[in-house]
Amino acid sequence: MINDVLNETRVEMQKSLESLSNDLSGIRTGRASASLVEKIRVNYYDMPTPMQQLALISVPEAQLITIRPYDPSAIKNIERAILQSDLGITPNNDGKLIRLQIPSLTEERRKTLAKQVHARVEDARVSIRNHRRDGLEYLRELEKEKEIAEDDFYNGKDKLQDLTNESIKKADGIGKTKEEEIMSI
Repeated sequence: MINDVLNETRVEMQKSLESLSNDLSGIRTGRASASLVEKIRVNYYDMPTPMQQLALISVPEAQLITIRPYDPSAIKNIERAILQSDLGITPNNDGKLIRLQIPSLTEERRKTLAKQVHARVEDARVSIRNHRRDGLEYLRELEKEKEIAEDDFYNGKDKLQDLTNESIKKADGIGKTKEEEIMSI
């Protein structure tokens, strides 16, 4: 019983860590990466659609992203979505292809991005703690229903806390790696 709760909680915490990694991959580091734009939602026939479903995104140079829409009529919508995103990059459109020139980051912009990383890591920590809380409530419920003994409850509670500490440490590591990537020139 306790192992089932711990395994389920571990899976949920792992999902939080994966979500954090995916979220941080969209923060630019001064180098062009397709992950910067592929999740931007484009209003395509009144439907918010991820850009990766509407266009071929490539990185021909270290400071350049090119976006070639599958449907040329969507180019204006893609351009509008890029302008509305928090990338801070103005797209160049030649009618068939959108070019995004990635400028090098200023010190001020690096610090702002580092703050964004900290905020997202904190959100992941909160999510992990919420999973711990849910697992703890389930263990309490099992103890109330006399399905596990009081000692087993406290043993499970300790294991749950160890799992939480380990997951938070991983989240901090992911954030630290991303912050170092941002702050390096």
